[in-house]
Amino acid sequence: MTTHLVSPNTVLANALLRAEDVLTPRILATPPARMVLVVGTQINGAPHIGTSLVQSLAFAMAARLRDRFGIPTEILFSALDNAPYELATDPTNGHRYQRAYAQALGEQALTDLVNALYQPLFTALSRRLGIPHRVETYTQQQASEHFRRTWLRLLPRLDAARWWLAPSTGTPHLRIPCPHTSCGWAEKHAEHTRVHLADREEATVAAVCLHHGPYRTTVTPTAGGYLDLATLYRNLVKELALTGTPPHGTLYVMVKGGDWIFGSLLVDEALQAVGLTRAQLPARLFCPQVVTDTGAKLSKSLIREGRAPLPEGTADWMLDTRHWPGTITEYADQLLAMAKTLLSDPRHFFRSYSAAGIGRLITAPARRSVPAP
Repeated sequence: MTTHLVSPNTVLANALLRAEDVLTPRILATPPARMVLVVGTQINGAPHIGTSLVQSLAFAMAARLRDRFGIPTEILFSALDNAPYELATDPTNGHRYQRAYAQALGEQALTDLVNALYQPLFTALSRRLGIPHRVETYTQQQASEHFRRTWLRLLPRLDAARWWLAPSTGTPHLRIPCPHTSCGWAEKHAEHTRVHLADREEATVAAVCLHHGPYRTTVTPTAGGYLDLATLYRNLVKELALTGTPPHGTLYVMVKGGDWIFGSLLVDEALQAVGLTRAQLPARLFCPQVVTDTGAKLSKSLIREGRAPLPEGTADWMLDTRHWPGTITEYADQLLAMAKTLLSDPRHFFRSYSAAGIGRLITAPARRSVPAP
């Protein structure tokens, strides 16, 4: 595998000559003035190889789209700082509470974290390919007037989408962290959280804090509590907010790991339930997934907690990219060389790879693939 990459055929790969062709129908149907590839990552520690793989492929794909269609492209890195930082259980009722990175660390510490762990690789990839990029934290996103107006407009129609966003309970989780100074705890599963839409410009959220009891927060387009939405709910609002109207507009492409394929089916159904047509759904690109020898997604959390073994052939740097034995520029070059191989044939792109296999691909001094017959 260090010299050849052989991939099986699939229905999708058989329909394509190039991996980027999966986006061609959307681009030709409504030609955009520019394209933005959106990559989201939970900021909950050092990135691992799966994160770096998706990020580097996003840059490589952006360059291919720019060169092929002559459309300016850029990368938007969505730093999800609402990932849980610590968890606690109320002993009186068993309800779970969480404190997210945004509330636990604060804005400056999060900015420093992103600059230290993610920005160097983005800068290196951007310089190599000439693809501009920008970083937006979820804290910044949820505070924007456009995002909040989108959420407020969604509330009257949320009943149509709630079973898609939460198929087991029908209750999409909204967390408004406790506003008391230095608190920031919120109900993880929103058991006591209630939302009342006062008018088109204002909603009141009532919730219960683990330490301070009941509280109420008013949310408007320009002020109010921190809107911490559960994953599918957050993606629904984000993608509604990003829905453009090419031509002469921006086409947003959601770039995700292969593990998101199943979840995106629910998000797309929710988007249609609140009024979008199929043609208005966001464009999506699912990148190869890094898996263990059992076929499960490579999870640094499970390995760190001792709930899953370290897969054979997995180097330390693959779980914490800070341990890469070289410079960040060398790491970017190796990632882009691997991206070129994966993008050389749709068979190589639309599939999963074992952690050991990815390790061999990224460290091999010379790589070439076996073309499709």
